[in-house]
Amino acid sequence: MTTERLQKVLAAAGVASRRAAESMIAAGRVTVDGKRATVGAQVDPDRVVIAVDGRIIGSAAAMTHLLLHKPAGVTSTTHDRHAAQTVLEFIPTALVPDGARLYPVGRLDQDSEGMLLLTNDGEWADKVLHPRHGVEREYAIGLGRPLDREQADALQAGIPLSEGLATLGTLRPMTAIEAQRLAELLRPPPSPDLTWYRATLTQGWKRQLRRMFGAVEAPIQRLVRVRIGPVRIDGLRSGVVRQLKAPEIRGLGAGAGKSRPPGGGRSRPMNTERSGSRTREAR
Repeated sequence: MTTERLQKVLAAAGVASRRAAESMIAAGRVTVDGKRATVGAQVDPDRVVIAVDGRIIGSAAAMTHLLLHKPAGVTSTTHDRHAAQTVLEFIPTALVPDGARLYPVGRLDQDSEGMLLLTNDGEWADKVLHPRHGVEREYAIGLGRPLDREQADALQAGIPLSEGLATLGTLRPMTAIEAQRLAELLRPPPSPDLTWYRATLTQGWKRQLRRMFGAVEAPIQRLVRVRIGPVRIDGLRSGVVRQLKAPEIRGLGAGAGKSRPPGGGRSRPMNTERSGSRTREAR
């Protein structure tokens, strides 16, 4: 039998930080097997029923793994009194098991859009988020004009930021078919004058892509996360949510889903002549 401090279990379940969880326990809001809990109590979350304000959490509540296409202008936090909308407003009640408290796995900037995972599975979320597991993210980047050779070379060499050297896994122009399919999913529709690129990241620093492209004077107009590990945005329209399939849950939890360049070789430098041609969205 493996036991852990109750406040740690609550934090892992996404209820609150450890310090906030201690306050909740001290206030009598937490029960273990129906009895009022005490701060510092050791519990086996797989063998007891833990409830906060009467709502069951942890392994006694069903684990939920959802994928939301977050629209632009929506905050990724679950509670924000200054936000017009939060991501939880897009989750149908039928997809939230009784007693479950969902929270985002990572974040998307309010102005960014695309794939956002939500769960009540703390261990799984850690595997998706932690850099040691190498879960890759891929983004569609809409620019007002194509990158020139100097801008593309600088981005592929890496951009110094306050955290260190910011690097891209890959950078390439999007095809016309990719751009058209993406445009069909986005609300509001993107401008037909945008030039689109695809880039992959494993670092995930705050506003990393916007800061990198801004450093080479190529401000991002639309930023859409289109892949997390092996899971793609394919067919998921803006504002729509779906449950992850079992193979997707396993793949993300195993750190799977790194992309490979065509032909299985190493990523080649971007063809700047190709990148200079405008890839237009469907009108």
